[in-house]
Amino acid sequence: MSAKVLLHVGTPKTGTSHLQDVLFRNRERLAGHGIHYPADRFDGQFLAALDLMRMPWGGLETQAVGAWDDLAARVRAAEGTSIVSHEILAAASASEVARALESLGHGDGAEVHLVLSVRDLARQVPAEWQENVKHRATLSYAKFLRKIRDPHRNGRIPSWFWAVQEVPDILDRWGSALPPERVHVVTVPQPDAPRSLLWERFSSVMGLDGLELDLDSERANPSLGVPETALVRRLNRKVNRVIEPAAYRELVRELIVHRTLSQRTRTARLTLPPEVHPWAVELSEAWTAEIRDRGYDVVGDLDDLRCGPPATSYVDPDSPREKQVTSAATVALRALLEEHVRLMSERDRLVVERDEARWEAQAALSARLRRRLETNLAGRVALKAYRVGRGRSSLSA
Repeated sequence: MSAKVLLHVGTPKTGTSHLQDVLFRNRERLAGHGIHYPADRFDGQFLAALDLMRMPWGGLETQAVGAWDDLAARVRAAEGTSIVSHEILAAASASEVARALESLGHGDGAEVHLVLSVRDLARQVPAEWQENVKHRATLSYAKFLRKIRDPHRNGRIPSWFWAVQEVPDILDRWGSALPPERVHVVTVPQPDAPRSLLWERFSSVMGLDGLELDLDSERANPSLGVPETALVRRLNRKVNRVIEPAAYRELVRELIVHRTLSQRTRTARLTLPPEVHPWAVELSEAWTAEIRDRGYDVVGDLDDLRCGPPATSYVDPDSPREKQVTSAATVALRALLEEHVRLMSERDRLVVERDEARWEAQAALSARLRRRLETNLAGRVALKAYRVGRGRSSLSA
């Protein structure tokens, strides 16, 4: 059984994709140091989280059946330290948390530590709306803000938002069974901090300091600007009923959003409207005080959770500059055309390979049949008759 289990449960948009990609690509190297990241595919722990919470996710939940039990079994079979990480785990219910902790060895000899990475609400709120858009949502930014600020929290959007973003509640659900010194709150640095600082914080709490790891992430969850997000929301209105989730993930979220539109960094970034900013400031201050009072291990600085000043030039994503949206649409269309051409070329290559393989198989079959016929008199007579019938006497016939 793992002597120590580091259970990282979110929150979303706090560098989790980069962390998980680094852990996955370096898992063999980490294992050599007694640190295990059990996953056979890059989204293996995501599937385990889906399975734990029985959560529908565009059809992926069918691939997830049994994934949590498999993950837990591998953690129990390992020696040293095991790391489990996915941000949707932040939404787990109290009963799901209890099952997770027990299955990972809590109370049965394993030293389980909770890791929660957190970021100020002024950045998290617009990031969550954008994530909804990247997952096929069509609701406006104004409506999203109204929903999450409604104290009743009715509906899927506010329920999910607060499940994965209300830091004290997440710590209550995941950390109540653990001593506070085993609950580690990793703060995301302010935007002007060195880019390596967040990794350094993750590295220190997970015991990765001093290890030579490949940190060049191949998978990330980049943000979009205002016109780019507006374009994707409009696209969702047109394609949601005609494109299946799997195709949407590949064509829209991966190709258009992550590989294309995220590269446009000169457009306005999403921010909170000035009139909403004080609400986020007040809530962040309350959360920060509560974390401090509970005595958790803070990795970083609680001042990082203070919201920065409101935007001096707010750009409303519900009323974007149409010229910029058009420019983004042109770039997205070019990416789709290039991908179409690439796929056509790949299709043609595969057709040629198929035809060549079919011809080679037929030629090989003919050669084997001819050799068998030539081994006996009746076969040689039949083969000669066949050649005569074709008007040929060549042995190649």
